[in-house]
Amino acid sequence: MGVPQLETVLKRGVAEIIFENELRELLNSGRPLRLKQGFDPSRPDIHLGHVVGLRKLRQFQEMGHQLVLIVGDWTAQIGDPSGQSSTRTMLSADEVKANAMTYMEQFFKVVDRNRTEVRWQTEWYGKFTLEDVIRLTSKFTVAQFLAREDFAKRHAAGQPIAITELLYPLLQGYDSVVVKADVEFGGVDQKFNCLVAREVQQYFGQRPEQVFLMPLLIGTDGVLKMSKSLGNYIGITEAPNDMYGKIMSIPDRIMVDYLVLLTDIPDAEISEITRQMAEQALNPMIVKKRLAREIVAQFHGKAAADEADNHFARVFQKRDVPEDVTEFTVARGQVDLVELLVQASLAKSRSEAKRLLSQRAVEIDGSTVAEDSITVKNGSILKVGKRRFIRLVHKQDECPKG
Repeated sequence: MGVPQLETVLKRGVAEIIFENELRELLNSGRPLRLKQGFDPSRPDIHLGHVVGLRKLRQFQEMGHQLVLIVGDWTAQIGDPSGQSSTRTMLSADEVKANAMTYMEQFFKVVDRNRTEVRWQTEWYGKFTLEDVIRLTSKFTVAQFLAREDFAKRHAAGQPIAITELLYPLLQGYDSVVVKADVEFGGVDQKFNCLVAREVQQYFGQRPEQVFLMPLLIGTDGVLKMSKSLGNYIGITEAPNDMYGKIMSIPDRIMVDYLVLLTDIPDAEISEITRQMAEQALNPMIVKKRLAREIVAQFHGKAAADEADNHFARVFQKRDVPEDVTEFTVARGQVDLVELLVQASLAKSRSEAKRLLSQRAVEIDGSTVAEDSITVKNGSILKVGKRRFIRLVHKQDECPKG
C-alpha cells in the first residue's frame, strides 16, 4: 500500500469525522499525530468488519503518523454493550490476555507493527484508586449517559443497566488522556464513547481528540453488521478457499460497499463498475470474483487467490467435486439420511438435518434429495449447501465379493 492521497483518506469509506476542519489543521501542521485505536479482547479473532477501520489506520501510518493500540485488558473485564441489548459476560485476566495475543497477531497483518505503540490499560488502571474513580465520575451525570441510544432503549424497556456499563465510556475516555490521543478511530457504534473521551480530555486540560468514525460492514447475510456471534462473518485467518467462497456468497447489493471499504480499487473504477451493473452491461458474478481475489490476496497472497478462484470455478461453477473429499463409511442398503447428516457433522441436530432436506439443500451425485431414508451407491458424493462434500463408502466387509 503506497502513500495515499489525503482526500481519499478523509472521504472514501468514512461515516463521519468530528471535526473535519480541525483534523485537517492537525494534518497540515506537519506534526506526527497520535492515532488511538482501542480494542476489547473479549474475542480473539479479527474478521473483515474489523479490517475496514484497520485499513484506514494503515493509510494514516503511511502518511507518517503513529498508531497507539490500546489493549482493553481492564475494561474487557467490565463489558461494553456497544449497541447490544445486554451486558457482556466478564472475563478473567488470563482469558483476556490469551485473546489479546491472538488478536494482535492478526492485527499486524493489516497495520504496520513498526509504526505502532502498544499500551495495556493495566498500566494505569492497575494503579487507580477509589478516589480516582470518584473524581472521574464527578463531572458527568446519569442523564448524559442515558442519552446514549442503547442505554435509552434498555432504560425505557425496564431492562437492567449495570453501573459498570456507565463507567465504561469514562474509562475509555481516560485512555485518551493517558496516551495523549490526537485522533480516535472507531465504528459508528462507538460515537458516544468517543464524544465522552473529548470531554474527559478537556477536563484534564488537553485538547480534545478528533473522532474518525467508520461504517459498519454488513455481514454475509446481507442484513446485519458482520459479527462472529451472528455467524455472518469472514475471518481473516480462514483458508483461502473458504474465504473466497464466503465472499462469493454475499448478496450483490452490498458488493460495492465491500469494494469501497476493503480494496484499493480506484473510486473512478468502482463508479464505472456500479454504472455498468446498474445498466446490466456487466455480470455481477465477474465483479464478485474480482472482489474475492482482491481480498484473499491481501491475506494469503496472489498465488493463493488464483488457486481459490480456480477451485471455485471447478467445484461450484462447473460442479466438479473437490479432490480432497472426506470419506464417510455407511452400511449397504437403506440409510437414514437424517442420522447420516448428524453423524457426519453436516448438521448439528436431527431437526437441522430435516430442515436442510426440506430446503432442498442436500444432493447425492448431483441430484437433490428430500427423503429421510435412501439407498446410496458405494462412492456416491453427498453435498450439503454450496461447499460441503463427503464421499460415501460401504463398509469393507459388506462390499460384494468377486
